[in-house]
Amino acid sequence: MLLVEGEEVVGEITTEEGIRRAKERNLDLVEVSPMSSPPVCKIMDFGTYLYNQKKKDKKQKKAQKQTETKTVRLSIRTGLHDMEIKAKMARKFLGNRSILKVVIIFKGREMAHGDLGFAKMDEFFKMIEDIATIEQKPKRQGYQMTMILNPIK
Repeated sequence: MLLVEGEEVVGEITTEEGIRRAKERNLDLVEVSPMSSPPVCKIMDFGTYLYNQKKKDKKQKKAQKQTETKTVRLSIRTGLHDMEIKAKMARKFLGNRSILKVVIIFKGREMAHGDLGFAKMDEFFKMIEDIATIEQKPKRQGYQMTMILNPIK
């Protein structure tokens, strides 16, 4: 097996010799690359190595933010001021790199006026088009119409 100390290769030694050198220093002999020929080993404190590896993994996981899907509900009767408030909330969601789902719920006779729903969706998108792109255009599904927006990269 090849023995590595720090960044430099010490040389090819037997497994028993590697274990003996590790015990002299009160450290562990760790196989770094078992598939290579000959296998590569390193003398190190394995507990410290595992601890540092966990810290590194935790830091990477923390940096990797899961994208959430946030929803904003509208109606074809939603007024201009309420739309502005919903747009402000949508800006906050998009600023946090979340995906935004805009939903219009149709009630009763509103079902016959899908065109008003498309107009309301278009009006809402125009309020936030500077920070969002359309991933899925407005689509009607039964009693509701949905549109999905992504934040601009």
